[in-house]
Amino acid sequence: MSNLQIIEEALQLTPQDKFLVVDALLKSLDEPDEKLDTVWEEESEKRLQTYKNGKINTIAFEEVFD
Repeated sequence: MSNLQIIEEALQLTPQDKFLVVDALLKSLDEPDEKLDTVWEEESEKRLQTYKNGKINTIAFEEVFD
């Protein structure tokens, strides 16, 4: 079954059933991804070290939200 067929069938559901489908899909997107978490952990450590070593220019919080 193609994505288009799934969508066409889903559009025929009752509002309550559409809600159940949408809710299940959204929950499935919210599952943690350990590989992605590891990549971001390494990147954040790299950025922190770059900051601590004075190798980047920073902008004060207040300036960003002015």
